[in-house]
Amino acid sequence: MIKAGKREKQFNTSYQFKIWSRIIFGVLSLGLIIGVIIFTQNLVDELLEREKNLLGLYLEIYEQLLDPETDPNQVYFMLEEIEQNMTLPFLMTDAQDQPIYPFGDFSKNITIPSDYSIEEQRSFMKELVAEFGSTYEPIEFRDESGKLLNKFYYSHSPYIDKISYFPIVAILIISFLIVIGFFTFSNFKNNEEQKVWVGMSKEAAHQLGTPLSSLLAWIEILKYSIDDPAQIQEALSEMQKDINRLNTIATRFSKIGSEPELKKENIKELIETTAYYFDKRLPHLGRKVSIIRKYDEKPLYTKINIELFSWVFENLIKNAAEAIEAKQGTITFSAYRNNNKIFIVVKDTGKGMSANMRKQVFSPGFTTKKRGWGLGLSLAKRIVEQYHSGKLTIRESAPGVGTSFLIELPAA
Repeated sequence: MIKAGKREKQFNTSYQFKIWSRIIFGVLSLGLIIGVIIFTQNLVDELLEREKNLLGLYLEIYEQLLDPETDPNQVYFMLEEIEQNMTLPFLMTDAQDQPIYPFGDFSKNITIPSDYSIEEQRSFMKELVAEFGSTYEPIEFRDESGKLLNKFYYSHSPYIDKISYFPIVAILIISFLIVIGFFTFSNFKNNEEQKVWVGMSKEAAHQLGTPLSSLLAWIEILKYSIDDPAQIQEALSEMQKDINRLNTIATRFSKIGSEPELKKENIKELIETTAYYFDKRLPHLGRKVSIIRKYDEKPLYTKINIELFSWVFENLIKNAAEAIEAKQGTITFSAYRNNNKIFIVVKDTGKGMSANMRKQVFSPGFTTKKRGWGLGLSLAKRIVEQYHSGKLTIRESAPGVGTSFLIELPAA
């Protein structure tokens, strides 16, 4: 009776711990999402205020053209300088809201179709007047007597729309991954299901970690680059790559369990694309790691599914980066052909693995005390061997020496 009471008490304690863990995880996740939304909205408001101020300065300088004593050349010079830093679209109309011809001279950051006739262009500009006017009140331009001369209709730049959509895209992608993971593993046995879910959750975090941390870093850069359009453009371009990466991750999870389509590809190009993506993002993981490439001069053709096989390279790169505990290190990709085989070696200067770890490293759910391999290498091995008729093995590894993985693929 005493032993039974102890077991019941332990069970209740464990159950309560699981409940509270889920509640805390849910609250933290909700707080993170709300924080990202609030931060993004504040950033959008700052960018929009800057654009409005820049437009106001533009109109103040433009108003000087009414002064007969003003040098027009000097005014036009200042207007051109401001236009170089303006990204919002705007156009000028007369007092009756009619666009002024030639339309290209009285509008900025608006692409008018070159094959349109004058009437079609006028109709196009009128539609923009209605669209801009429904979002922002036009700025009126009057003479000294108060007579209305012109109106300036404007809208926000496309950069603001891209930033505004980021929280929505991130939430949808994460939700999609959760749904895919649930339906993929819902039919497994209970004991295997627990191991796979633990590994899958770690792999999802592993996969999402790089683009999400990179996105947060680019958002931080945007915050301090309000007055630098070139920096904003670069940050938005990199953010788009990270969002595309999240979409690729979702596509990969959907392919697990189905027969992928294999196409003849140059494996060197896939290595280069993956390595280039991580060149800028490994610093965001907190490590100074260089990726070195060594190739044969000739193309190395093999039949692969790019979405799935890039997953293999990414797992190897991220696991190698996590294994490097020193302040800096290297990850070396070597690729060559021998007879009818393509060989790819991925070597790191990390902490290496013991003999016991080498035996278990490809097992689903295998983990170490610190960070763990999770499900990444297990999935990588399945992708290489089951879907591509290749082999993924540990070529060599020892504590303090580093690790080398070897991939063998049939040459096309």
